Amino acid sequence: MNQHNDSPSPQDAKHEGVVDRRGGLDRRDFQTPSPTNLERRRGPGRRLTDFIKTAEEGEMNREQYLFLLAIEAFKRVNQKAFPSWTDVLEVVRKLGYRKTMASELNLGPRAQDWTERADADSAVSKASAPSEE
Repeated sequence: MNQHNDSPSPQDAKHEGVVDRRGGLDRRDFQTPSPTNLERRRGPGRRLTDFIKTAEEGEMNREQYLFLLAIEAFKRVNQKAFPSWTDVLEVVRKLGYRKTMASELNLGPRAQDWTERADADSAVSKASAPSEE
């Protein structure tokens, strides 16, 4: 507080809500798990799934390897070092993935879920498809 009045100083306001680590409190104890179902941080009792563990150890399953090859082909053919998220979705659709099940993610009220037929067209242009080599 400021000496001359009871209003907080800018310095005090800046540090409002900050947990002092020297007090022995761990900020992770105050965090709630993400409601999105996307949280990958491990905590007590949480183990990596085999899917993530093998990928992080450098061992890929067929699906991961095919995705990697498709992204690399897209980058090479389109001369893009860093594909946009739209580009990544295009590659995923061209690999044959379709939205056939309800989402397992909670993305909030703005996200509208849908499903489509397994044999639905990719709905992306054929012009930017990676060439067969």
